[in-house]
Amino acid sequence: MSDATAVVLGLDVGGTSSRALVSDLSGHVLGRGEAAGGNPNSHPADEAVRQIAAATRTALREVDPARVRAAVVGMAGVSKMADPQFRELFEREWAGSGLTCAVRPISDCEVAFAAGSPEPSGTVLIAGTGAIAARIEQHRLTRTAGGYGWLLGDEGSAYWLGREAVRAALNALDRGEPLHGLTAAVREALLPDVPDAGRKQLITAVNAAPPIRLAELAPLVTKASDPTATAIVERAARVLADTAEETRAPDDATPIVLAGGLVAPENPVGEALRAELAARGFPAPNTAGPGAAGAAWLAALDLTPDPTALHRRLLPA
Repeated sequence: MSDATAVVLGLDVGGTSSRALVSDLSGHVLGRGEAAGGNPNSHPADEAVRQIAAATRTALREVDPARVRAAVVGMAGVSKMADPQFRELFEREWAGSGLTCAVRPISDCEVAFAAGSPEPSGTVLIAGTGAIAARIEQHRLTRTAGGYGWLLGDEGSAYWLGREAVRAALNALDRGEPLHGLTAAVREALLPDVPDAGRKQLITAVNAAPPIRLAELAPLVTKASDPTATAIVERAARVLADTAEETRAPDDATPIVLAGGLVAPENPVGEALRAELAARGFPAPNTAGPGAAGAAWLAALDLTPDPTALHRRLLPA
């Protein structure tokens, strides 16, 4: 098979969605696919594999699977690939899709960094439902900071924002202050039928709900403009910058890539974080593009003579 006919496959698999992209080595996208979440740590193994396969088959609808020379799967929960049962399910579906090439499973951090920079080394900071920073060296993850999950950390994440918003409401009630702005919005979201709910009712409502419910309160913070919300956003920016800083040596000039909904340029947390990084003398950060495109680019690294040009085609700035 000549390189002129070769294609690569990239997958970005998360808890809420699984996305696949097929590209040739000049950067022409030949197929895309999307399915529900395939993170094997948050979904049953058979369901996770089924969603990954569904995204893959959709992306390959107009492409002969035999043309795929290399594939990279970026996955939240990639450690699950070491589980023989999950690996067997995955390989069965992989072969069932007509694919014969080897597949390289990697972390979603490596994919996110590649989706924001063609450089081999740097830092990626992901902030969405959770939060984590990672050091990438020669396109491989070498260390992480944060990412301990909602119970043990994830400072600056959507979960953290929601929790801080509830704490602000409780603190106001403890001081005998009327709720307004963000704190009133918290009470309305948690107890819409109890407009005069007090601290015990708020605490009971939060403890009765799944922990993810706190993350769903994050937009209340980012959409509000009162001093309470602004203070939480500014603290989020500081703790996220602290997390990123743990992965870098002083005077490090390698790129920083930001990924995740909270650090999008139009998000107040993203805006505050960029200002915080600039104040600390960090390089201007890049914003990650689509993860599936980053995974496809990584799959093509050993096949293309000009990785930088391919990156520009797959992930235009």
